[in-house]
Amino acid sequence: MPLDLAYDDPRSDVLLEPAAGVRRSILPGGVRLLTQTDRSVRSASIGLWLPVGSRDETPAHAGSTHVLEHLLFKGTRRRSAMDIATAFDEVGGDSNAVTAKEHTLYYGRVRSADIPMAVDVLTDMITASLLEQEALVTEREVILEELAMAEDDPGDIGYETFLADVLGPATAIGRPVGGTAASVSALSIENVRAHFTEHYRPENLVVTAVGDVDHEQLAGLLEQGLRRGGWELAEGALPRRRPTPAVHRADDAGLVMDPSEVAAITPHRLIRPTEQNHIYLGGPGLTVVSEDRHSLSVLMSILGGGMSSRLFQNIREQRGLAYSVYSFSAAYRDAGLFGMYAACRPGRTGQVVELLAQELTRMGEQGISALELERAKGQITGSFALGLEDTSSRMGRLGTIELVHGRYTSVDETLAQIGAVGVDDVATLAARFSRSFSTRVEIGPES
Repeated sequence: MPLDLAYDDPRSDVLLEPAAGVRRSILPGGVRLLTQTDRSVRSASIGLWLPVGSRDETPAHAGSTHVLEHLLFKGTRRRSAMDIATAFDEVGGDSNAVTAKEHTLYYGRVRSADIPMAVDVLTDMITASLLEQEALVTEREVILEELAMAEDDPGDIGYETFLADVLGPATAIGRPVGGTAASVSALSIENVRAHFTEHYRPENLVVTAVGDVDHEQLAGLLEQGLRRGGWELAEGALPRRRPTPAVHRADDAGLVMDPSEVAAITPHRLIRPTEQNHIYLGGPGLTVVSEDRHSLSVLMSILGGGMSSRLFQNIREQRGLAYSVYSFSAAYRDAGLFGMYAACRPGRTGQVVELLAQELTRMGEQGISALELERAKGQITGSFALGLEDTSSRMGRLGTIELVHGRYTSVDETLAQIGAVGVDDVATLAARFSRSFSTRVEIGPES
């Protein structure tokens, strides 16, 4: 059975899965450490996670989480920006960071002999960064270039617009992770420092590591690095529980929309000098902890997850209407979305939109075949298993388990859950989504 990762569990040290070498400890200060020891490799992937993302920002400070992530690479009390940049390069490792809507991750991958260095640098960054005005002035320009680059990419701007339209552009979850050029330009160093002080605390920190690691040694290195950076690590402190927001559910009370009705949805059009019209079509989906999430994975695989998928075969292979066509989903703690994408010459847009809607509607009305189900399960489980050959993927899985699910599920249990999905589960979910079409976004030239 899945094992609860209780915030107030008196057992501060638990073997979550002894056979796989997965262990979890609550360190002083409430820091959570999860490791998976794998002696078959001579490297390790280490991640430092903070449960703070763009959705935790106020509208006036939109983009501050991403700006802070950049600034943590620009120098600490003990290291210059160049010192941080060369620390991993000179040992053949790599390090980077990711800002998302609901978390921020700083990570590194090194030889096992270089674990002490990696932990020292990463803990130094998250505890003792200088956060100087001069660095903000320079890095702000880099981030503005990053935002401009996204604006130049119809895929990036189209997806962000679609996400905002489905989830609500005025909501924290609907805002772009990086903020806007205006909000980033308006950020002061005081705003960034306040964000750092509020969220970068030991009771928020989750550390995951997979590879040739020793749990006890890593715990000692973490405590040493965090204390050196100035964090007070009180004995017996517990992790901070993140409040669970109310779930925004899709309205599935209506009738299935006819594909021609879906095609009549007024699109949110963005004019760009492109040769193709980039189409996003969909609506509200599932949360990241939904019991139907494995059914969703199967649905997405059958609908538009590969060359054998329905969208690819119908729209590209049989009709030649598009080169790129696929389905996708995104899930958060209290909201989610489903969508389909295709890019085609402008004159074909109406036909392609109708065909996109038609495939999902057909799945809800007529169901799927047993063969489609088995192919999809094979694709999902195979991809999942192959991904776990990489220590970075397993490190990320442990972080997601801790921050998102709060329950540990073994690989075998996860595979069994996917295997339990039936044809009726997928058809029911497809029918629900076919009643939830709400949003159509197009990026392309003027008509």
